Amino acid sequence: MKNQWQILIVDDEAAMRESLAAWLQEDGYLVDTAASGREGIAKAAEKDYVVYCVDLKMPPGIDGIETMTEIRKLHPDAAVLIITAYATVDTAITAMKEGAVDYLVKPCNPREISVVMERLIRVKTIERENQVLRHKLTGQYAFQNIVSRNARMLSLLELVRNVAGYRSTVLIRGESGTGKELFARALHQCGDRAGGPFVAVSCAALTETLLESELFGYEKGAFTGAQERHKGKFELADGGTLLLDEMGDISSKLQADLLRVLQERRFFRVGGSAEVGIDVRVIAATHVDLEAAIREGRFRQDLFYRLNVIEIHVPPLRERLEDVPLLARHFIEQLSLELGKEVAGISDAALRVLIAHDWPGNVRQLENAIERAIVNSREGVLSEADFAFLTGPSSAEADALSPGSMTLEEIERRTIAATLRKTQGNVKEAASVLGIDRSTLYEKLKRYDIANPHRPS
Repeated sequence: MKNQWQILIVDDEAAMRESLAAWLQEDGYLVDTAASGREGIAKAAEKDYVVYCVDLKMPPGIDGIETMTEIRKLHPDAAVLIITAYATVDTAITAMKEGAVDYLVKPCNPREISVVMERLIRVKTIERENQVLRHKLTGQYAFQNIVSRNARMLSLLELVRNVAGYRSTVLIRGESGTGKELFARALHQCGDRAGGPFVAVSCAALTETLLESELFGYEKGAFTGAQERHKGKFELADGGTLLLDEMGDISSKLQADLLRVLQERRFFRVGGSAEVGIDVRVIAATHVDLEAAIREGRFRQDLFYRLNVIEIHVPPLRERLEDVPLLARHFIEQLSLELGKEVAGISDAALRVLIAHDWPGNVRQLENAIERAIVNSREGVLSEADFAFLTGPSSAEADALSPGSMTLEEIERRTIAATLRKTQGNVKEAASVLGIDRSTLYEKLKRYDIANPHRPS
């Protein structure tokens, strides 16, 4: 039905406005009019019309090209039809270069206007249907911001739905960047604790003393600088969910403290003598092989059993490559809005590049790659060239990082050190390039004893 479409006519000549409006109304469209470019822009700010019919010459105000430019700032997808009495090749080319979908020459033939308008409306209808279809597809393969069509992932999401309502502790395992926190948030949002707080703490980013204070809080005077009582993450999460992220490397003392809290649901603040009771669902996440850590004496077996009541093992992206196109389109739609840069999609050649990549940094690395491509892209569709940075290091760098007889840890250590040199010591940028979060990078710098070459000593 045509009456769902609204059209705006912008023309300084009253006779032209009225006649054009009458023609379009007879065709069944809803029509608004504006007597100047400024008035047209003001109306566009209040409503997004399906088509804007804009006169090219509107003295003494702004002309049609300027009006179109301002309208497209408000509505990047606006379909602007330029109307001119000055039909020259130059004006037509200028109008089309600036974004006009078509142009008509005065005096306008009613039948020609009807034909052009029907064509534009048909295109807009297809665009709207495609948008609805995209949203349906996203909804079909998305759950709580987790996008996947992989069978293992769908099985995990079903597990989340089944256990979300219980207080049982959950252990989420998987490589860095696989989306462990998204699963934790999904567990929180799908259960009866959704109305309570969701609190996350990165255990790898803090020393033992700081982490203890961060988790359990402290009393006034507990240590130098403790000028007042401070609630810890357990108290802040009371009635909700606490995510202990990257908790595979916490100290033996904190492991014992956590075991007590999980068993008794009570704890002491640092420097305190009164126990604090809590009602918190604990979710632990780690990329560490906890069974190996237990064998090496670095992790308590009883704590592992207490944490591992329900286990969710998130597969790496390389094991679910069918999700790469889905995730790529999801990130393009999301990031193009956040960055304020219009990107319509991604080419098949570019998708082949993404699918061929091994993604050591998993979904987080893919998201970073999409963002980098959007920022650097000069076209409306991401192409293979926009992902040239994924093709690998130069031959000299490749030789320097060649595995040879090196252990996996040595390869990782050298890769991290080389990336830090490339980013001139910028840890945030290095973490982005490696596809891991900063806390994980800091933990690896500490583990491998890598000094930042650009940090003052």
